[in-house]
Amino acid sequence: MSGMNTGLEAGNPTIVAAFHSALLRQGVIIIAILALIGFAYLIIQSLSPSAGAADAGSGSRHGLGSGVGGVEPAARRLLRYSFGAIWILDGVLQAQPSMPLGMVPQVIEPAAAASPHWVQHLDNTMVTIWSNHPVTAAAAAVWIQVGIGVWLLAAPRGTWSRLAGVASVLWGLNVWAFGEAFGGIFAPGLSWMFGAPGAAIFYCAAGVLIALRESAWSTPRTGRIVLRLVGVFLLGMAVLQAWPGRGFWQGRLGHGTPGTLTTMVNEMSQTAQPHALSSLLRSFEGFAASNGLAVNLFVVIALAGIGAAFLTARASIVRPAVIAGIVLCLADWVLVQDMGFFGGVGTDPNSMIPLVLIFTAGYVAITRVPAPAGEPAQASRVEVQSGASRTGLVVPRLGFRWLAALGALAITLVGAIPMAVAATRSHADPIIAQALDGIPNEVSLPARPFTLVDQHGQSVSLAGLRGKTIAITFLDDVCTSDCPIIAQEFRDADGMLGSDASHVEMIAVNANPVYLAPDYLATFDEHEHMDGLRNWLYLTGSLTQLKHVWDAYGASVEASPGGAMINHSDSADVIGPDGRIHYVLDTDPGPGTEATKSSFAVTLAEAIKSTLSAS
Repeated sequence: MSGMNTGLEAGNPTIVAAFHSALLRQGVIIIAILALIGFAYLIIQSLSPSAGAADAGSGSRHGLGSGVGGVEPAARRLLRYSFGAIWILDGVLQAQPSMPLGMVPQVIEPAAAASPHWVQHLDNTMVTIWSNHPVTAAAAAVWIQVGIGVWLLAAPRGTWSRLAGVASVLWGLNVWAFGEAFGGIFAPGLSWMFGAPGAAIFYCAAGVLIALRESAWSTPRTGRIVLRLVGVFLLGMAVLQAWPGRGFWQGRLGHGTPGTLTTMVNEMSQTAQPHALSSLLRSFEGFAASNGLAVNLFVVIALAGIGAAFLTARASIVRPAVIAGIVLCLADWVLVQDMGFFGGVGTDPNSMIPLVLIFTAGYVAITRVPAPAGEPAQASRVEVQSGASRTGLVVPRLGFRWLAALGALAITLVGAIPMAVAATRSHADPIIAQALDGIPNEVSLPARPFTLVDQHGQSVSLAGLRGKTIAITFLDDVCTSDCPIIAQEFRDADGMLGSDASHVEMIAVNANPVYLAPDYLATFDEHEHMDGLRNWLYLTGSLTQLKHVWDAYGASVEASPGGAMINHSDSADVIGPDGRIHYVLDTDPGPGTEATKSSFAVTLAEAIKSTLSAS
């Protein structure tokens, strides 16, 4: 996945400002949607005060109320509330300023770096989308996750609630595959202690459980299945942790090299975080380095013991195992995973908290089975319905929950729709070029006349191009670094113009005071595939003629000592059919990645189109 990182600092003020602006705009849209939903709720409340009995009776069918048609199973409620809160927390973490530019180089690429080529190739899809549209992607992640979290919290029963579970599964799989590289399960060094098999897979598991029909929770069977699956998982992780030759049994390897666990803890302690926490990690690092065998033996035995207890699915045995599992997971969460969300690009609290919630829900499911509905419950419900019909309270409560779930879906879509649209665009957003080179300067200056020869030796003058829109830049005909990139950006911009390209001339003026002959220009064009561009002109002339053009258009050109290379300014002008300069652009390609090249091409194409529309 090399070459996708834009090379911009994660805290680039232009990108951060654009990110905050996007969140604000989308937040306003969400507030407007929620205001409409609130208005709808008021209408329902005012127009249907006497329909309580009918709607209350449908509550159990549509799942819009808790306390109508029975009580939500405790295990399901635990999963829904806890993972709803975690999704919201993840959305808040995604709003950190470093997310647009930090997500790819600091999260996605490192997660896939040690994985097989096919995993990296798959993740490259997300890398490309995020690199090309960093602001849109980062904002989308915020609202999708906040929306799913609110959806889970707002819809306690029925179809809407189950759909929230499905949404959790779908987005969780996306995060697991593209953000976590499948939790590193295909990479060497896999360890439960380091977060395998990825936090997002537990979000998916919770989503599946929430999406089940409530009848699945009416017996201890679902809880037993959950506990046994977690038990098998923990036993497998114990075997993996005990496997020799993976560096976990040694606190230090040969020649003082830190062991696998010691290295991990050291890396976590370097993360920006409260001093007390980093000091705790450094203390544990020293302990693990000196007692590597004992630490790993304890972890292996604990995982195997807890896993074996879960396999029994017997409450009396599972209860102490749940307590031990919580303690073990929290210890690993603090001392090894460093809570998962520090450092500016932490996207979630890592795997331990979701895992604890899953097996705790399994235990609750076998110990707190909902009481079967009987005649007394039916009678009670009728009484509630009768009272509700008199007070008009049931319909507003049901309507509010239904509309709240609809609002949560709207929040999710506010993020998902722009992300889906961006994914269909192959070109990068112009904000990347603006972050590197600034916003194009809109001016109105007369373009100075010139007469030069093109790459074929034909005379070309500015006067002869009157009536055309011209994009003009300065390129060194023997340059092998920035100039080829700028030429490709011009070629890409021309392709974005479509039929408008017939009214545009793309021009480069030679910026090399030594190699002046048209043959050098033609060789450059052939090497950079510019010779197939029908409206491309690469101009040269005598040194006197070129200096006149350089001075006229503010291009700085000078040979470095010894003549090894030519230093020249990177800029472009867009000249309208009226012979006046309308835009001045900085063309410095920066790191020259696909995202930056594509972004400048979009910026140039937009400046040209704006000039064409103004003529």
